[in-house]
Amino acid sequence: MKVILSADVKGTGKKGELHEVSDGYARNFLLPKGLAVEANSQAMNELRNREASTAHHIAEEKAAAQKCADEISGKTVTVKAKAGSAGRLFGAVTSKEVADSLKKLTGYDIDKKKIVLASDIKTCGTYDAQVKLYKGITAAIKVMVTELDK
Repeated sequence: MKVILSADVKGTGKKGELHEVSDGYARNFLLPKGLAVEANSQAMNELRNREASTAHHIAEEKAAAQKCADEISGKTVTVKAKAGSAGRLFGAVTSKEVADSLKKLTGYDIDKKKIVLASDIKTCGTYDAQVKLYKGITAAIKVMVTELDK
């Protein structure tokens, strides 16, 4: 019997998947517990619509991420930090500070976890960073650290 899973079932599959299971397993376990619905024409149509909707949303997110990557790629983000002698910073510049400066520069609100710094930034200078916007879509930016005006 073909069923569409309504929840993750260990040993059978994940929610929303179509599976061929034995009649007894379906009638005695999956259907009474609400873990699956029989794969009739209405349920199959709903499944196809749900998959098409998911694919459409993924395509929209990917296009938005690509647009954002095209706009921020190659930009130079300036971060001002308190520094001592020889340009050595008190503390370090974090990805949160880079994300805040990037938001001021471009207007895109990018999560600090998506910014990958090549190394710790503890001195003034220019550094490379990657912004991971979506699976397979990244943008390269430069981070310029300057001394805070006194």
